Amino acid sequence: MSLKDEFLNLLERDREFRYAVAGYLGLDEILKRLDRNEQRLIELREDMIEGFNLLRRHIDALGARWGIISEQAFREGLRGIVEKELGLKVEKWVKLDVEGYVFGYPSMVDVDIAVHDEKLILVEIKSHASKSDVYVFKRKVELYEKTEGRKPSRLLIITPYIDEDAVELAGKFQIEVYTKV
Repeated sequence: MSLKDEFLNLLERDREFRYAVAGYLGLDEILKRLDRNEQRLIELREDMIEGFNLLRRHIDALGARWGIISEQAFREGLRGIVEKELGLKVEKWVKLDVEGYVFGYPSMVDVDIAVHDEKLILVEIKSHASKSDVYVFKRKVELYEKTEGRKPSRLLIITPYIDEDAVELAGKFQIEVYTKV
């Protein structure tokens, strides 16, 4: 192996040797700056991740707000059709759950739509339904039965998005799910 090959091999394998040679050549300052920039790139990456997380939270908040607005619009549209065309009453049932049966602490509880005739249909309208939403709806129905003394003939969840495990749980609770999925 020639001296040149051995020198190049040492430059490739030995970081300290490489820095020492670079220092002799006047590149020591450049390498230090590159190391600092490398550290700054890790910090910038963390800043970007934090920024994306903040953006995601804002988008989620907008989505939640849009969900509330679309639930209200859907409720009003359904009311217009069911009341005017079918002559049934549509209302929002709201009750103070003093014992905390639904959420585990005292709170106002509502069922989005109750249609009265000989039949009573309770409907939960959600912009997105998860397994916990199904369980909460079941608890709301139980509270309704307890306080109103009337058992609904049908239970419905209407949502554009529902988790697969939520569909399965709804089936177990005999809750019909209407969704685009």
